[in-house]
Amino acid sequence: MSSTNVSLQPRSFGQTLRPDAWWAQPLLVFLGLSTFIVYSTWAAFQGEHYFSGPYLSPFYSPELWGASPHSLFGPKPGSWPAWLPFSPALLILWAPGGFRLTCYYYRGAYYKAFWADPPSCAVSEPRKRYRGENSFPLIMQNVHRYFMYVALGFILILASDVWKALWFTNVLTGKASFGIGVGTIVLAINVVLLGGYTFGCHSLRHLIGGFLDQPSKAPICRKGYNCVSCLNRRHMLWAWMSLFWVGFTDLYVRLCSMGIWSDWRIL
Repeated sequence: MSSTNVSLQPRSFGQTLRPDAWWAQPLLVFLGLSTFIVYSTWAAFQGEHYFSGPYLSPFYSPELWGASPHSLFGPKPGSWPAWLPFSPALLILWAPGGFRLTCYYYRGAYYKAFWADPPSCAVSEPRKRYRGENSFPLIMQNVHRYFMYVALGFILILASDVWKALWFTNVLTGKASFGIGVGTIVLAINVVLLGGYTFGCHSLRHLIGGFLDQPSKAPICRKGYNCVSCLNRRHMLWAWMSLFWVGFTDLYVRLCSMGIWSDWRIL
């Protein structure tokens, strides 16, 4: 049987036979994630203008210690080191931040956009060797399933914030009455979008029924699996919509607190 030796020349970074604008999507991902990272980091370190009336920014919820009426344990602890910056957001953002950082979709997105690993499908990358996620530090991405448990708790906390956003205190009488403001709707949409993203998580899909060889033999698990799978089909869409909206929710509360925007009462 005849054979032919073919020598494959390694391609330089960015070489491809693709005729389309393959660079557009990773560029948009880079710009979108960079914008959110810069804004959320800035907002987290502010430590002020994160609440307005019954509204609490999701970047600061739950507020463990802080200056707002939403604080669970009162003001900043007196034992807090003077040299260490204090912000209620810095105490809790590790949880939702870690959930997104280790998310299966986001991993594929920022590997391409920030590390060019690879820049896109069928496009050569700058590395000669593929190590995958089997060694440090990327093996730490496997903690995603544990961040998922915490993220589910955050959905309940943010839902309780929406309930609190339905009660407005009269400054003259000090009594709270039911009402709906634009901020109430903003916070409610935030919970819906974050819920769609969280409940469509790949790890939750496995936990609900993906571990079964024959889901049909467990009807309850099968229904839950199908429900999560329905959300999972649009996981990228939920990821970006929830990312944008959680940032906008913080911005809305912040601008209302600063007096730049006025919250319009609908009811």
